[in-house]
Amino acid sequence: MDHDPTSSEPAVPLADLTPDVEETLAGRGARQLNLYRALSTTPDLARAWLAFVWSVRDDCRTPRALRELVILRTAVHSASRYEWVHHVVMARTAGVTDLQIDAVKRWPRSAEELSGNERIALELADAVCAGKVPDEVVAHSIGAFGPAGHVELVVTAALYTMVPRVLDGLRVPIEEGLEDTDGPWKPGA
Repeated sequence: MDHDPTSSEPAVPLADLTPDVEETLAGRGARQLNLYRALSTTPDLARAWLAFVWSVRDDCRTPRALRELVILRTAVHSASRYEWVHHVVMARTAGVTDLQIDAVKRWPRSAEELSGNERIALELADAVCAGKVPDEVVAHSIGAFGPAGHVELVVTAALYTMVPRVLDGLRVPIEEGLEDTDGPWKPGA
C-alpha cells in the first residue's frame, strides 16, 4: 500500500454509523469501526457490504480458522496493515495459533506448522491474489474441500483481495489503540 494507515487522514469523512449498522456491528463484536464509518458515507452501501462480508465470514461451512488463514494471506499480498491487524485477532479467536500466523507470513518458505489442507488453502489464496488460478490448484482445492468448500475459499480470497483496495482508496486509518506490531512487512518478519 502507498499510505500508512496508522497515521493518514481518511479520504472521506468518517460518518456516524446508522443505528441498524451500529447494532449489527456491536452484536458481532466488531472492532473495525473505521472501515464501516468510511462506508457509512453511503449508508445503503455500508449495509450491503455488512451483509455480504459477514455472511462470507460467518455463514460458510469451511472452518473459520481456515478462512482466517486465507484472509491473512491476502493481507500479506496487499501489505494491508488494517486487514492484518483485525484478522490476527479474529484468527486467534477462531483457534489459529501464533505459530500458524507466523507461517502465513513466511509461506511458502516455511510450512511445518500448517496442515496439508491449510497449505492447499494458502496455495489457493496465493493464486487468487495473483489473478490466475492454475488447474492443478483448483483440483487440489476441490479434492480437499469439495466443490462447496472450494467456492467458499475462492470467494473468501477474492473478497479479501478487494478489501485492501477499498481501505487504501478510502484511506481508512487503523483504529486508535490497535497496534501494528506483527505485520509481515515489519523488519525481521
